Amino acid sequence: REPHALAQAGFGQEVRTALDERRAHLERIGLASRSDSAWRPVGNLIATLRGRELERVAANLRAETGAAYIEASKGDMVAGLYSRRLDLVSGRFAMIEDGLGFQLVPWTRSLDAYLGQEVRGTVTPSGGMDWSLGKKRGLGL
Repeated sequence: REPHALAQAGFGQEVRTALDERRAHLERIGLASRSDSAWRPVGNLIATLRGRELERVAANLRAETGAAYIEASKGDMVAGLYSRRLDLVSGRFAMIEDGLGFQLVPWTRSLDAYLGQEVRGTVTPSGGMDWSLGKKRGLGL
């Protein structure tokens, strides 16, 4: 159902054409689908857009640094040098380099004090990070 009746000529027709083109584009890139003349966004649209943005940024960083991008999944341990903060449309991310490549993980304010230092954390089931920051007591040389 159209939200408002649009004129069949003039500006109304231009708007209708633009809407149809936009819907077709969203369907082509996999962000919307059509069923029974109704347009619907795909499930997990926000997660899909976030994933695409991270892939694009990771490709740019890979070209810039020559390092491989290692995707961090839920439950993964992330450890390495906190080299920079990235402000993206989908949120802030920390770039963690481990010598073999880099990972992009959700940034938290507590990380700012550790820029340029080694950090360690675990990706939580909700997709956030549980950081282990600072010196820990224990056996060591």
